[in-house]
Amino acid sequence: MTMLIKTLAAVAVATLLATGAFAQGTGEVRTAPVFFPIKSEPPPKLIVEPPLPEALARGAVLIPYRTENFRIVSVLGAGASTVSPRVGHLHVTVDDLPWRWAETGDTSTVVVVGLPAGEHKVRIELASPEHKVFAGKTLAFTVPDTASHPH
Repeated sequence: MTMLIKTLAAVAVATLLATGAFAQGTGEVRTAPVFFPIKSEPPPKLIVEPPLPEALARGAVLIPYRTENFRIVSVLGAGASTVSPRVGHLHVTVDDLPWRWAETGDTSTVVVVGLPAGEHKVRIELASPEHKVFAGKTLAFTVPDTASHPH
């Protein structure tokens, strides 16, 4: 009788393990996805603060920002434009130069160092994965003349 119980227990365990392995192999996703198709969302919003004065006094430009109804992630392309919460990146332009960079890390601060002393401006834009600009803000500031820039 003990041998029969051990055999039945072994068959039951093997059945459970095989069922679990089969379910994993089907590609089934059992958790809710992080992103959902966009239905009706409020527009994305970009809030940009002036450069931090302590850092600016040392020659470093640290510009705090935050977003609403928008997540900054490192994704590009048309497919990413259809998910919710809305995702994208920042475009950052310094002094109206003909080039800019895309900020794809949600660090909550844009950092610019190495600017010469004097008047400058930085434009920060909230952009979709396809680079459609939703909102933007330009900040003007003065980098002081410091003997050395101990960033």
